[in-house]
Amino acid sequence: MSKIIRMIQTVRSPRLVTAVLAVILVQVFLPLSAKAADLGLIDASRLKGSAGNWVILDARPRSEWLAGHIPGAISFSWDEYTRTDARGVKYSSFPPNELAALLGAMGISERTPLVIYGDADKSWGGEGYDAWLFSWLGHKGPVRLLNGGIQTWRGVGLPLVAGAEQRQAKRVPYQVQVKPRTVISTEELQGQKDACTVIDVRSTFEWLKGRIPGAVHIPWDDFYTGKERRPLNATELRKLLTKQGVDLKKPVVYYCLGGVRSGYAWTVHQLAGLPEARNYKGGWEAWDKREGR
Repeated sequence: MSKIIRMIQTVRSPRLVTAVLAVILVQVFLPLSAKAADLGLIDASRLKGSAGNWVILDARPRSEWLAGHIPGAISFSWDEYTRTDARGVKYSSFPPNELAALLGAMGISERTPLVIYGDADKSWGGEGYDAWLFSWLGHKGPVRLLNGGIQTWRGVGLPLVAGAEQRQAKRVPYQVQVKPRTVISTEELQGQKDACTVIDVRSTFEWLKGRIPGAVHIPWDDFYTGKERRPLNATELRKLLTKQGVDLKKPVVYYCLGGVRSGYAWTVHQLAGLPEARNYKGGWEAWDKREGR
């Protein structure tokens, strides 16, 4: 970095200095977002043929998992790993070290290959939240979303298992390396609100009751498409965002009530390969309880 500063000091043209700084920003900041995790999609047919190579997580409510899940899938619903925090903010994710202990007890290390699925409906986008959560924790192994969720698995006639399966897992360490650029705090958002585009992904009813000033409203269920509720691809997402006047040259901050639906939107953003986005995981719950409001 000191070499870069000395180089800038030798440049006499203001335009050239601006150009050099722009290149530095692209090289320094954008890769941090892109390297948050190895995120991608996987089709049902491919998962069927390689299921033994993955730990499969079911992001739907536990009752749905018990009613029928992909063989070997572990119940991993967001509501089992969130709580009301000391400030009274609901739906707060467990602290990273606590999550690490729970994951390690499941036999999941930071390098374990993961497939996450839900239904983008009853799960409230929980599969996307889980993908964001592992990105936040600095997961080093591949993380794949089942494209089309459990709907595609059912649609091609693949088997489901009802009830709780007996699963023996050897405890392993999970090494956390939190990625701060996957998330934004209330204080950071207050200080940087004009430098980013804030997108409220809650329902229209929630939006009308109150919102962060200047936020753009795009309901979270606009981020998937079709009967199987597949995440929007890059072209579809760009079209959705630009239609609402979102400047993709600026960082995007997604929020909902408590970070779950916005986690889904964040994951779709990442899968589409768009520039930097963060999940305001505290959401409206945290904003409504901010100091000095």
